[in-house]
Amino acid sequence: MPVFLQCLSHSPLKGFVDPEPACVEAVNTALGTAREAIADFDPELVIIFAPDHFNGFFYDSMPAFAIGADAYAIGDFGTPQGRLSVDAKTAEALTRHLLEADIDMALSYRMQVDHGFAQPLGELLGGLDSHPIIPIFVNAVAEPVPTNRRALALGKAVGSFAQATGKRVLIIGSGGLSHEPPVPTLAAPDRLVVDRLKGSGRHLPPDEREARTQRVIEAGKQFAQDPTSLHPLAPTWDQAFMTMIADFNEAALSNMNNADIANQGGRSAHEIKTWVAAAAAASAFGEYRVSHSFYRPIHEWVAGYGLLSAQ
Repeated sequence: MPVFLQCLSHSPLKGFVDPEPACVEAVNTALGTAREAIADFDPELVIIFAPDHFNGFFYDSMPAFAIGADAYAIGDFGTPQGRLSVDAKTAEALTRHLLEADIDMALSYRMQVDHGFAQPLGELLGGLDSHPIIPIFVNAVAEPVPTNRRALALGKAVGSFAQATGKRVLIIGSGGLSHEPPVPTLAAPDRLVVDRLKGSGRHLPPDEREARTQRVIEAGKQFAQDPTSLHPLAPTWDQAFMTMIADFNEAALSNMNNADIANQGGRSAHEIKTWVAAAAAASAFGEYRVSHSFYRPIHEWVAGYGLLSAQ
């Protein structure tokens, strides 16, 4: 079948706060296996579902979902920087298809993305411009966030469009699994932080960008030493979710409510919605079979780190 599903976690702490070398090697081996399989598949179109971390989308106008007809990666935490090779005409056509399918989809001609998009594109494809790409933003950080049910509906509609192109399509879900890094909220007492969340953080001054980076790095170092310093990772919950994706257990995925996701996996575990949407999109081509999966709870990266490949 002309579809390849690749779900994987991302972490900005890679290379900054790393676990023991054997763990890093295991992750790199898993990524290498996925990268080789994708190269053999030779995609003609890449659709990536990924979140943002208050680097491109803010509370001045926060959509649940958005497609980029043009997109630029800011290069945070040393991830690839530059313009994504977006297939604008196909992105526009997909947006029309989704609206006609009753999916309320925003469209951006100036999408700014961060490591949530750039890291997997670099790790799996070698960069931001090697293939025609359609980036799809899924709000997984800024409350209120969409439900798994809406992510499933989005994915199915994207999948029906992708199938109709007749192309070999790589579908990426980038995010999760269990984790809760120190992401600020509107409840923050600092008025400048709140103002940044409402939009002024779109172009942070270099000193603030560096301070933000260092706060995340220090949080990763502390979490590696003291796993109680942040919301705990949840390996059992992570692996149960990965099984739902592997089996495409639509009922179980749909029944996961937002409160339980946050309570069990952490506030940023809502990023699993990128996996849900990607799996639903792949399912539109028919039943898929998992060829490779990997999981490790990695405190240094503040992430339950998972990877799943299927065709």
